[in-house]
Amino acid sequence: MGNQAQRLDELDPLAEFRSKFVISDETVYLDGNSLGRMPLASRTRIEQLLQREWGERLVRSWGESWIDLPQRLGDKVGRLIGAVPGETVMADSTSVNFFKLATSALRAKSGRMKVVTEATNFPSDLYLLQGCVDLLGGGLEIVRLESHDGVHLPVEQIEAELDENTALLTLSHTAFKSGFVHDMKRLTEAAHAVGALVLWDLSHSVGAMPLSLSDYDVDLAVGCSYKYLNGGPGAPAFLYVRRDLQELLANPIWGWFGQKNAFDFGLDYQPADGVGRFLAGTPPIISMAAIEPGVDLLLDAGMEQVRAKSIAQTEFLIELWSKYLEPLDVSLNSPLSAQNRGSHVSLGHAEALRIDRALIEQKHVIPDFRRPDNIRFGVAPLYNSYHELEVAVLAMADVIKSRSYEEYPDTLSGVT
Repeated sequence: MGNQAQRLDELDPLAEFRSKFVISDETVYLDGNSLGRMPLASRTRIEQLLQREWGERLVRSWGESWIDLPQRLGDKVGRLIGAVPGETVMADSTSVNFFKLATSALRAKSGRMKVVTEATNFPSDLYLLQGCVDLLGGGLEIVRLESHDGVHLPVEQIEAELDENTALLTLSHTAFKSGFVHDMKRLTEAAHAVGALVLWDLSHSVGAMPLSLSDYDVDLAVGCSYKYLNGGPGAPAFLYVRRDLQELLANPIWGWFGQKNAFDFGLDYQPADGVGRFLAGTPPIISMAAIEPGVDLLLDAGMEQVRAKSIAQTEFLIELWSKYLEPLDVSLNSPLSAQNRGSHVSLGHAEALRIDRALIEQKHVIPDFRRPDNIRFGVAPLYNSYHELEVAVLAMADVIKSRSYEEYPDTLSGVT
């Protein structure tokens, strides 16, 4: 296997991108599906902003480069998700953006009483839906579909729940635990066939695979920028609204950056034209600026090549699991088919939490843990090597065989 990993790394067309990230030691970092590594250019960009734009130009920088950053950067992210210019904007957090779009969609479909979603969504989305329904009232109902295996949800099961009473279908395109990827085209068409709107959470998809929102006629989408976009901890998120819906939907948060002619300082709210109406408060310029270098790296690499390497690396990881970990009672908690799998692989074990801690503290391998038994290996094709995947799997096998995980308690401690 060592020779195979070396050979794959030598043939990797994206190998040069690893040198464009801050990598300070030999730690094997496989948590890019939670927080991506820092691009070297991000440090340069922030230093420029602090020294020149804020330090010297002061408030003049708003007019020179800051005021249109949400739209300009949004259009760059739009290229990653298959949107046309003017449909994507950077703003707020994923949760705030999800609330905005879910609320606006439910108001637009007033009279329809059903929201269809699923239990494998990121929990924050489910909480937000509950809040939207509580806020809007009027008999709205959330139908939360359950996965029979915790890994995937058959498309037919979702389609069977869609009817003329459905206002909104909302799903995480790539499931945060298993990495299962929904059929975006088919499900969007199915929702439209009954007159419902669709809201996709792209947080575990954007930057990991090509997306085709315009081609699939997607209505609405949100996503974060600190995973595969490598935008930094807590970086602002993005939202997408298809162009023909922008004037039909109303942002429920009436902030001054979503106001038409904001600097007229009128006292009555009038929504801005286009996707800009879904802005709210003043954008956080420093953290927003840090997103751009990571987006530029992905655009430079090309999403088709990124996806090709992601598939190859996750296939290699599953091959290693089959040889070294499956005999140690480690289950594969992700889809076997690459077509239905994102860029992380979840491995299950009864002692997953303690194994995860041992990997981090003893082996300098950083995956993450998700209850009940998932150790997620997040593969970021721009900087992860095949050699790192092999090191991680062999380290996990050693931790299990030596039972070195037993020195750790089976309790959560802080962030996982």
